[in-house]
Amino acid sequence: MKYTTSQRLFDRAKELIPGGVNSPVRACRSVGANPLFIRRAEGSRIFDVDGNGYIDYVGSWGPMILGHRHPAVIEALTAALANGTSYGAPTELEVEMAQLIIDAVPSVEMVRMVNSGTEATMSAIRLARAATGRDLIVKFDGCYHGHADSLLVEAGSGVATLAIAGSPGVPESFVSHTVSIAYNDSEAVRQVMAAKGDKIAAVIVEAVAGNMGLVPPVEGFLKTLRQECDRSGSVLIFDEVMTGFRVAYGGAQSLYGIKPDLTCFGKIIGGGLPVGAYGGRRDLMTQMAPQGPVYQAGTLSGNPLAMAAGIAGMRELGKPGFYEALGEKASRLIQGLGAAAKKYDIAVSIANVGSMLGLFFVDTPVRNFEDAKRSNLDRFSAYYRIMLENGIYLAPSQFEALFVSAAHEESDIEATLRAAEAAFKRLSDKQQ
Repeated sequence: MKYTTSQRLFDRAKELIPGGVNSPVRACRSVGANPLFIRRAEGSRIFDVDGNGYIDYVGSWGPMILGHRHPAVIEALTAALANGTSYGAPTELEVEMAQLIIDAVPSVEMVRMVNSGTEATMSAIRLARAATGRDLIVKFDGCYHGHADSLLVEAGSGVATLAIAGSPGVPESFVSHTVSIAYNDSEAVRQVMAAKGDKIAAVIVEAVAGNMGLVPPVEGFLKTLRQECDRSGSVLIFDEVMTGFRVAYGGAQSLYGIKPDLTCFGKIIGGGLPVGAYGGRRDLMTQMAPQGPVYQAGTLSGNPLAMAAGIAGMRELGKPGFYEALGEKASRLIQGLGAAAKKYDIAVSIANVGSMLGLFFVDTPVRNFEDAKRSNLDRFSAYYRIMLENGIYLAPSQFEALFVSAAHEESDIEATLRAAEAAFKRLSDKQQ
């Protein structure tokens, strides 16, 4: 494959944009590659500016659950675009989207639209602090909740990919209000809550961790969070920016039977456009201005294009059998990857929750961020580059989840497994 136009654009971008990219992981530094500049996408595939096509398992980092340019989404966007792009005023679409979320997620009684996952999590935390009159936040190592100051402590995603411990520019006084502990460690949760529970405003967690790679919650972990928050009077916040309407129509909380106090959404509810939302118990949400004293605002919140695309997409997701069919594709891919790795004696740990997947080059199960960091990053980098050569587009980081879409066909899965087998064979030859 040729990448000359992408390289030229990247060289130019580095003179104009920090690192040449508008989000750090896109730079592909951790995998020893340069980013591809994308021209268009269709169904399960994306196409770069040099004319190369790839089977896409990034899906714009999750929201393209229907695949790219799904007809229903494009039709809804076209209709909305004919009426304008932004009004800075309420629309009927916002009300319809709110109703869809509330109907799908029993823990959500009211919801507020914002523009990104970061806005959703920072707003939910502000609300939790206001409601409890407390300052401390508990999060989990490797869970990424956006780039708000107090949430960059031991964050995953791009922070882990770039080996950054936190971030300059975050005052120590902010960090002091955040306690970060190991994901999936119920005993650590109990100890922290016993020691500091009366000072903890909220516990925020990715119900299924997708920013340290894909790491499912172990049996009892989420239940412990619910019990400890009930005991201490702290607010339990589920960050479902990635998992909401991705792992199930009711989100991860519907899979695991745990009801948080607040939930953060994003990705899928915008149908591929910038979006975020947070919602939960009515007594909490009514504390938001203008109904209550807690302030949060945004000119583009509830943007009509994002709402139209999201509504069209969610109607498709609500059709009978959608998630079962998607899960079968993911299972087929996971099983095939495991078999190919075993054939060539490549140690991997593979997991999926619904259509979210993770593959680590490590010979032990991955239960938390420390386990994830033991993965062989050099081997992942080589695997990434080989897969790209064979037309498979993966996230350029060991610490990101992969996503299967409804547009992936059996032929896509088969082509991916052939590429993976070729990659594992080359890795095996190299290690001998």
